[in-house]
Amino acid sequence: IWEKAVDIFRIKRYLLPPMSQVLETFWAAREMLLRESLVTAWEVVLGYLLAVAGGVALGLAIFAWPVFRRTVYPAIVVFQGLPKIALAPLMVIWFGFGLSSKVLMAFLFAFFPMVISTLGGLSGTPIHLLEHFRAIGASPWTTFRRLQVPSALPSIMDGCKMAMPLAVIGAIAGEFVGSEKGLGSLILLANANAKTDLLFAALIAISIVAGVLYVLVELAAKRVWWRAL
Repeated sequence: IWEKAVDIFRIKRYLLPPMSQVLETFWAAREMLLRESLVTAWEVVLGYLLAVAGGVALGLAIFAWPVFRRTVYPAIVVFQGLPKIALAPLMVIWFGFGLSSKVLMAFLFAFFPMVISTLGGLSGTPIHLLEHFRAIGASPWTTFRRLQVPSALPSIMDGCKMAMPLAVIGAIAGEFVGSEKGLGSLILLANANAKTDLLFAALIAISIVAGVLYVLVELAAKRVWWRAL
């Protein structure tokens, strides 16, 4: 439909190139796209891993200690209401145009879903199982380790899956604001030079990066889940 619509409606190619032209550009620029994709993927992976580790740890702390729930959790909810893209210029000012600012943007986008999924999983432990553990005299630590954490794993894994595409968005947003490498920087370059076909090729590359990373998370989640059982 895309291919034919460009010809039927006589759309100028700098506005919307046909799909065939986009694919030709994608193949012609494959080495550059691969190079920039690896840069973006590395930013995403680092930010994502930090978000998973930090989000799960903070979720556990908020659940375990009421003082965290009364103080830290409301602050996180308020912070989540801020548009993350507005923080990108600050990340560049504070941490420069290099890797750090992009990793932090990926972290910020993916962090909150991990906190919420961890809290939701821990809070959703079946009541009858909690009562059973109390009845057999299990300590709070044993109940937490043997029941609540395994019960929360499906929710945590769902949070991991949801956080991955958000980490990609965060890294690209960071590259938009200030970067000399990565697919976000390539999109800006293509836009500045009116190379719409290259812009669409970069968008395809972003989709591929996000898809591959999501599949890896899906496979890892299955392995972690079965080991936990």
